[in-house]
Amino acid sequence: MFKKILIANRGEIALRVQRTCWEMGIETVAVYTPVDREALHVRWASEAYPLESPYGYLDVEEILAVARRSGTQAVHPGYGFLAENPVLARRCREEGIVFIGPDVATLELAGDKVAARREAAAVGVAVVPGAEVEDAAAAAQAASSLGYPLLVKAIAGGGGRGLRLVRNPGELKEAMHAANLEAMSAFGHPGVYLERFLPAPRHIEVQVLADRYGSVVTLGERECSIQRRHQKLIEESPSVIVEPQLREALSQAAVKVARAFGYTGAGTVEFLLAPDGQFYFIEVNARIQVEHPVTEWVTGIDLVREQIRLAAGESLGYGQEAISLRGWAIECRLNAEDPARNFMPSPGTITTYIPPGGYGVRMDSAAYAGCVIPSCYDSLFGKLIVLGRDRGEAIRRMQRALEETVVEGIATTIPFHRWAMASEAFQKGRLSTGFVDTYWLPGREVGKMA
Repeated sequence: MFKKILIANRGEIALRVQRTCWEMGIETVAVYTPVDREALHVRWASEAYPLESPYGYLDVEEILAVARRSGTQAVHPGYGFLAENPVLARRCREEGIVFIGPDVATLELAGDKVAARREAAAVGVAVVPGAEVEDAAAAAQAASSLGYPLLVKAIAGGGGRGLRLVRNPGELKEAMHAANLEAMSAFGHPGVYLERFLPAPRHIEVQVLADRYGSVVTLGERECSIQRRHQKLIEESPSVIVEPQLREALSQAAVKVARAFGYTGAGTVEFLLAPDGQFYFIEVNARIQVEHPVTEWVTGIDLVREQIRLAAGESLGYGQEAISLRGWAIECRLNAEDPARNFMPSPGTITTYIPPGGYGVRMDSAAYAGCVIPSCYDSLFGKLIVLGRDRGEAIRRMQRALEETVVEGIATTIPFHRWAMASEAFQKGRLSTGFVDTYWLPGREVGKMA
């Protein structure tokens, strides 16, 4: 087992990894930019080193220099930043440092959405009908076969970047151009492809764990349908719509994809579930997910601990029969955004911070009174997760926890979450990726349905 791990990230995910490392007797190394000098992940680490590069947490070579200097055996990338970048994984391998995640080939495959679709289809897992296109002429021809509306999506995309909805032929050329530019800026790859637009789908994902000896298990599903601008806001496990037969089908599909990708470690296979009950593969997230705590609570498995064990070469040590789901977990992402102003970012200083407590309540956050939420990083500053015996109890517990939570000095998504938990649509499970656009009216009094 590792003696020291460098965490190449910041915020709540850095603290999350540190906590498990502490319990495992592993020392942690933090890195930080000037804006994070007083951050909790810096204070809590066994060692902390400043990053001088203007690229900050994205500078692979500076992070590796810190790893060498500190005598680190492994690097945990958290999520975002470098977590799905094969460059870091490759350089770690060259330096004799363990990258806590899948291998380079898997990362490269997962990062190419077109290649990933091909791989899934080759093992019999349905994908959303689509087409690879090289230019506007090819796109126009493919679009006429797919039909409108459709999506233009970045081959190397993620998080809603490099994605455009096209409602008619007149919008296609401009959407292609905009998606190309955004994809190049965000991912260094301008390529895009077309995909049929599915109206009102649900976003369902399956957590997988795989060791290097061929064992793969799934840990149930997460419903991640409530999103704005393709960024998730609320997640829960299990899903209100997934019955045992569908769960088994999703699980089998996820295992097929994981095996086809040669996956090792913790990862997520993501699907869209259409209103007719058909599900389609969309991508593999080759890292720990923001929403992993809901799976941890309904399975009792520490996913970060499993990541570290598997990266150290240990076997899973259990099979699918050992996995069972107990209770219902819901997560609300707390972002420094103003939901009454179309989720406009709200960076600034948190003047008052009082987290909730009580039975079945977990707050994963790097916030404290006096901390600064900078404008240069993602607006997520915390995740509120609750566990109930069933969905009704989980909703009531989340409502109570949200009422207890006090964050002053910045606008947050807490008012949106209070409204969502009280809404008839959420309580009755009428969820889709269009939930926010359908029900939430920015600027209206929070707590009232449209």
